[in-house]
Amino acid sequence: MTPLIAGNWKMHGTLSEAAALADGVRAGVAGAGLLVCPPALHVAAVADRLRGSAVAVGGQDCHAQAKGAHTGDVSAPMLRDAGASFVILGHSERRDDHGETDAQVRAKAEAALAAGLTPIVCVGETEAQRLAGEAEAVVEAQLAGSLPEGFAGRGGVVAYEPVWAIGTGRTPTEDDIRAIHAAMRRAVGPGVRLLYGGSVKPGNARAILALPEVNGALVGGAALVAADFLLIAEAAVAGRTPGG
Repeated sequence: MTPLIAGNWKMHGTLSEAAALADGVRAGVAGAGLLVCPPALHVAAVADRLRGSAVAVGGQDCHAQAKGAHTGDVSAPMLRDAGASFVILGHSERRDDHGETDAQVRAKAEAALAAGLTPIVCVGETEAQRLAGEAEAVVEAQLAGSLPEGFAGRGGVVAYEPVWAIGTGRTPTEDDIRAIHAAMRRAVGPGVRLLYGGSVKPGNARAILALPEVNGALVGGAALVAADFLLIAEAAVAGRTPGG
């Protein structure tokens, strides 16, 4: 399975900064799928900048409805029309900042699939849940509630992002990541890409991406530096090269 290295630019970047970052990742890395997810305002411009390259473009969220009276929201068909082919859904920052539920994430994933977008559905536990020994149960429940019927057969992607590791510089142990990814594989079956996210950087990427059932990474802060993002992609390829 070709590793997918997805960059979540979050709420960062002016138009000129987004264009410069897109130029920096345009060359890509052979053997890895690269994806960048700029703010919705910049999706069309970044897609134009990357047209003809091997780097895909995605959104960071979409509404469950294709159109309607939803001020400030962006629909899946709008993202598709702007040049996106993926969309991140259910990120912990959306679940926390906007109170998104599993049911809402599921509806958004259904809308994304209907529009021809590949949804990347995020799951992950809080630190309190991990310390209570509930990490696997929490993730399994989020998967059960957030993934629509036929998700596996329609190209869907799942990203495990422990909430307490996002933007903190902390990561779970390799054994912890291995256990969660094994549990996710049991839950979703074969064929679904499983990404790890949460303080992924060039220094730890190779070890994480070489773990069983880790099929790529959802990268936050390091995705804002083209050189770092490409190093993570190189680490993904190296981790799957015999003797590499």
